[in-house]
Amino acid sequence: MSPIQQDVDHSAEDKPASTSDGTMKAVRFHGKEDLRFEDIAEPQCGKGQIKIKPAWCGICGSDLHEYIGGPQICPTTPHPITGESVPVTFGHEFSGVIEEIGEGVSEKFKVGDRVCVQPIIYDGTCGACKEGLINCCYSNGFMGLSGWGGGLSEHVVAPEYAVFKLPDNVPLDVAALVEPLAVAWHAVNASPFKPSDSVLVLGGGPIGLSVVQTLKARGCRQIIVSEVSTMRKQYAKDFGAHVVLDPTEDDIVARCRELADGQGVNVTFDAAGVQSGLDQAILALRAHGTLVNIAIWEKRCTFHPSELMFREKSYLGVATYVQGDFQQVIDAISDGRLDMCQKMITKRIELDEVVEEGFKALIKDKDNQVKILVKGSGEI
Repeated sequence: MSPIQQDVDHSAEDKPASTSDGTMKAVRFHGKEDLRFEDIAEPQCGKGQIKIKPAWCGICGSDLHEYIGGPQICPTTPHPITGESVPVTFGHEFSGVIEEIGEGVSEKFKVGDRVCVQPIIYDGTCGACKEGLINCCYSNGFMGLSGWGGGLSEHVVAPEYAVFKLPDNVPLDVAALVEPLAVAWHAVNASPFKPSDSVLVLGGGPIGLSVVQTLKARGCRQIIVSEVSTMRKQYAKDFGAHVVLDPTEDDIVARCRELADGQGVNVTFDAAGVQSGLDQAILALRAHGTLVNIAIWEKRCTFHPSELMFREKSYLGVATYVQGDFQQVIDAISDGRLDMCQKMITKRIELDEVVEEGFKALIKDKDNQVKILVKGSGEI
């Protein structure tokens, strides 16, 4: 039995129960531009599970993509692990307070503990999982997108493996940012980045700014950001970027070569997913440079393979996070290496305001928002 299988039992009895005698409020995704604040069954806490009262939940770009053009990630037929399909409860970036402990959960958890949730759902049995690559599970999904509830609700039940205790000096609102920060942390871990490198970050949204903070925490010599939004350009500077460029005004390729020894940057992190940015990013790399894609692309993109081949450049896709990334991010927040997280929060709203003040605000006022957090009943 692999280490993953030893740590996680994905048997049917350990999956979150779908009904109880009570009801609760939740934000449910029914389809394109169809989010509903409605009453659903309150989940029961079963064997190996922990019941949590969400405190804060972030609205992710993936949530926004689903709302505008989905369902794409959310299952329209029963998910192979959760057995659920739309409608599903949204919210995969969340923190909360433990309100109930299921049978068999380790003694390190107790009622009242402050926690955050790593929302990956994986089967533990496929080839990727056996190699420890839970983010590449061939049946994977996410709490808050694929079933098992989500953070935009009054109660949620999670398997023990997904729950992480918070140090006393990590507040619950910041803990809701651990998930996007872990995406950036994993991307930097997976890349060939060295502190002596020059790095280009495409996009100053939540993930791009998380990459900037991660690179700063790792002692990166030179962080260059390409961003259009005035507010996000300022955030990039505040969070640790050494140079901020505007692709509508600056020649990104020429400036990167000028700033990086006349050759170009060592690594680019694409958190934008825009064709023009990709074109510039490949040419801005030096020989043996690597472009790391974090962005979820809405449409197919194109590039000329020869632009990689002749300088032996690499294109690397990364997805979410693996075991260890969540804890490393929590530790980095606690010890001060990630010290600008609170400033990512640009707006706080209530659960019943999610559609108008959350999703629609991000569509209409995207340039002036970084992370909108939704307040739950678990805030203490």
